[in-house]
Amino acid sequence: MKSITQLENIDKPREKLIKKGVKALKNYELLAVLLGSGVKGKDVISLSTEIIKLFEEDFENTNLEKLLNIHGLGISKASQILSSIELSRRYLIKQSKKITSAKDVYDELKEYQNKQQEYFLCLYLDGANHLIQTKIITIGILNQSLVHPREVFSYAIEKRCASIIVAHNHPSGILEASSEDINVTKRLKESGKILGIELLDHLIITNDGFVSLKEEGVL
Repeated sequence: MKSITQLENIDKPREKLIKKGVKALKNYELLAVLLGSGVKGKDVISLSTEIIKLFEEDFENTNLEKLLNIHGLGISKASQILSSIELSRRYLIKQSKKITSAKDVYDELKEYQNKQQEYFLCLYLDGANHLIQTKIITIGILNQSLVHPREVFSYAIEKRCASIIVAHNHPSGILEASSEDINVTKRLKESGKILGIELLDHLIITNDGFVSLKEEGVL
């Protein structure tokens, strides 16, 4: 197996990093620097390229078992990779937006204020109210059959979110909750209680502003 120091100069990611900076490296080269050396029968570049292919197929679900399925990759290098991924995630979350008010939610969803169709969205938050992800749940007229708790909470369960905020636009421009809006909100609130994932608010948004159902006393 070849380590980085045994590669030809043209193939040395570490030297490329020093000369051109880390941003000049391709994904497999970054991983090669991290790994340092290959494994029996596979140099570090070949190994890194194979791991990157795994990332491209399903990065979000990369785990120890999948990494160990790569021929020659042992527990030590697999653990290095997973630790690096987790460390990066933790720092990225720290830099992500913190939602502290209904106005923060409104600002986050500005692109949906003028939509001609009704979009029902969910903001997924960690324990410190940092925004993990915003997802479109449904597009169309809001009703209980379309907005099922399963669709709203599945991602929250997968990512171990602490809480969620939902929102939808009113193409009519009317800033008032309908009976269906209230029913959907109450259903999601009860489902969240069972799952231990709190529904913090439900916003109705238009180009003229927003209404918070929490502030209206629905939640």
